[in-house]
Amino acid sequence: MFRDRAMRLQDGYSRQCPSCEVVLYFAEDSQHPFIKRAMRSARKARKELREAEAVRRAAPEPRMARSFAGRVRAAGRED
Repeated sequence: MFRDRAMRLQDGYSRQCPSCEVVLYFAEDSQHPFIKRAMRSARKARKELREAEAVRRAAPEPRMARSFAGRVRAAGRED
């Protein structure tokens, strides 16, 4: 097993295994249970990323409160 980005792992994606060098093909209609699980997990991750992006875009940008009052003296410090 190895990790790959969910955005890459779509129907028709292929990747060479780093340890055994076998080329793996990822297809939606694959009968292999590990490929099915990987495709399902990638779909779920992409959906969550899209939803988080939509929420981020819908939320107003927070304004940074800036203080120009100058430097504050550290507690207990005397000159």
